[in-house]
Amino acid sequence: MFARVRETVNKTIDDNKNELISLSDAIWKEPELCFQEFKAHQLLTDYLEKKGFIVERSYTGVKTAFRATFGSGRPNVCVICEYDALPDIGHACGHNLIAEAGVAAGLGLKAALEACQDGLKGRVTVLGTPAEEGGGGKVLLIENGAFDDVDVAMMVHPAPFNAVFHPFLAMRSYQVTYTGRAAHAAAFPWEGVNALDAAVTAYNSISVLRQQMTPDCRVHGVIKEGGVKPNIIPEKAVMEYYVRASKRSERDHLVKKVIACFEAAAKATGCEVSVKETEKPYDDVVTNSTLGDCYEKNMVELMGDIQWEKDSSKSGSTDMGNVSYKVPSIHVMYSIGTAANHTREFTAVCNTLVAHSATLQFAKGLALTGLDVLTVPGLLESIHSTFVS
Repeated sequence: MFARVRETVNKTIDDNKNELISLSDAIWKEPELCFQEFKAHQLLTDYLEKKGFIVERSYTGVKTAFRATFGSGRPNVCVICEYDALPDIGHACGHNLIAEAGVAAGLGLKAALEACQDGLKGRVTVLGTPAEEGGGGKVLLIENGAFDDVDVAMMVHPAPFNAVFHPFLAMRSYQVTYTGRAAHAAAFPWEGVNALDAAVTAYNSISVLRQQMTPDCRVHGVIKEGGVKPNIIPEKAVMEYYVRASKRSERDHLVKKVIACFEAAAKATGCEVSVKETEKPYDDVVTNSTLGDCYEKNMVELMGDIQWEKDSSKSGSTDMGNVSYKVPSIHVMYSIGTAANHTREFTAVCNTLVAHSATLQFAKGLALTGLDVLTVPGLLESIHSTFVS
């Protein structure tokens, strides 16, 4: 029976292909920044409601979040949509495609539940998560209880490579403000306290610190403000820094060293310093190996031999990492060409037929893996055992 249901999943996604592509392209054409995704929110929720899902808009009080559900009880299989864009370069991380994949997988799983009628228990949730690009939308949703009744969470993400077990770095971000005292830089420089000197000292101290960092760590920053005129000792300097490591525990250990550099620079120059965390911390992604193996098997059945990326150095950060510490999760990367994320070239690729074709194939993988969670005896227990360990 379940072989027929698997065919239903794939056919449903194929039958809705044109609508899904139109939905994605509409989001691509009107990029919206984090927490401002009002048009995308309306497009996605209206479509899911039309397709028979129970839709909760502005879910848990986050204005551009949503939850769309079908079925009842447990297990609850959650597929993730993202839909925020980047400043200036639009959908250069392909979140329009992530939304397309999440909705497609939701439609496939809904069709499976309908095909089995009373023979299949469980629920599919399509969760709309805004503000991945710096806003920590998923972190807010975790804090608001959105994942409390979720058994597994899954998503796919476009890239120039394929990977199920791709590492993502844990990250924290800071704004550092040095306050000194202005003075005439030629006539009375000794009356001044140079805030730019403090910023430069901190910058150089962190550069020296890199020698003692493990290869997986990343610390990168910019000086956003450093004075107004050369003949005025700068009384204010502002820096912005990201601190990343392969695990959240290592990230937090590295943060202490970086903050020590900020504080030492203030002491050395006589400035005051303020260090403020600017965004929600992002955790590393802990890919659930049992769930990941299941997804990989389904993709091989769908597409044959797939070249999976083994290079772990091409890594960024995502709030899906925080989800992976809450519930068993996978965050799959799939190739839509050779362009790199966060470039104008990647933006251009993200509304092509090649990108849509790959997106819908990998969305089928999500739906079939969700179906396995609902139907394969002992699989969910094994996934949770892996998660606990």
